[in-house]
Amino acid sequence: MDLDMEEFAETRLRKPNNAPHDRFLDAYRARMGYRAEPLHPPAIRGVEGAIDIHCHAHEGQQDALAIAKLASASGMGGLLYKSVQGMNKPAAAGPAAVVREIERDLAAWSEETGIEPIRVWSGWIATDTRGLPLVEAARRHLDDGVSAVWMPVFRSANTLSKVGGPPIWWGGSTDPKEWSDPLPWDQALKVGAYTLDEHGRLKPEYKEIFRMVADRDVMVSFAHATHEEIFAMAEEVRSLGITKAVIDHPFSPFIDLSLEQMKELASAGVYLNFTYDEISPLLGVNPADMCRTIQALGTDRVTLSSDAGEPLFPHTVEALRLLRAHMNAFGLTEEEVHQVSSVNPGRLLDIT
Repeated sequence: MDLDMEEFAETRLRKPNNAPHDRFLDAYRARMGYRAEPLHPPAIRGVEGAIDIHCHAHEGQQDALAIAKLASASGMGGLLYKSVQGMNKPAAAGPAAVVREIERDLAAWSEETGIEPIRVWSGWIATDTRGLPLVEAARRHLDDGVSAVWMPVFRSANTLSKVGGPPIWWGGSTDPKEWSDPLPWDQALKVGAYTLDEHGRLKPEYKEIFRMVADRDVMVSFAHATHEEIFAMAEEVRSLGITKAVIDHPFSPFIDLSLEQMKELASAGVYLNFTYDEISPLLGVNPADMCRTIQALGTDRVTLSSDAGEPLFPHTVEALRLLRAHMNAFGLTEEEVHQVSSVNPGRLLDIT
């Protein structure tokens, strides 16, 4: 008997361990039924045309130029670096400048090898102000050419309340390697970034950043926002007519949205960006749940990305291959996989 996709998603959403036998059946059928081209290292098959809108390559992670070369050899469409080594240099050499250097070196490599280079883009995270007022920092990075703005991530109050952070950030330690326990919400609000005022509305500086995003028609991610922040941002997106708004990893404990909330946000014009991070062993979301949720949402406002870079993950190209393959194996058609990993990300970065 066929199970209604919306009913399945609502009953199984975010509960990867509640029905281990069902998950075992889903997984075994998918892996026995899925077929793809054999892998031929060093190029990765199965990612042709894909555009990753959430790639990490900062200090201690994958090398930004090396992963761009591999992505090019594998026929990908492009990488948007959410973080990149050297992004915390002085303002004159921010993330956009760093990615321009990568683009230059990639072009030189392409000339030598004859391999078509991918497109590369830079993003800016709204806590990387380097001592500047927030709005001025945003304006400088947008003027310098970033293609995406992330709201607070690592230093957000929501992040600090859920996983803690280095106390050196708020003057609680001098040891850069120390990591705190999750902070009580009152303390997280004092030392972390929070986008809402006491009335639950976006603070003026964040409203101004959204206005700049609208004026420049660049992508904006709600990042690690609370539900209250997410829906306030969605209202700003609706009122300003922003068409390139994204919610990353909606299954992540940082975000933890229900299917009904995802539908409401999609109806406001926001994209749901599902990531390899969520189905990785570190978070363990059941890929069948993710696939059926995407089917319940429809693919118009869905994207896939890696959120990879950390050494505990596969590199970005392989992570994206795995995510695409899992979604295809568990029920998305090849056309749907192409839409959510190539077409829709391309819209967010003006690739037609």
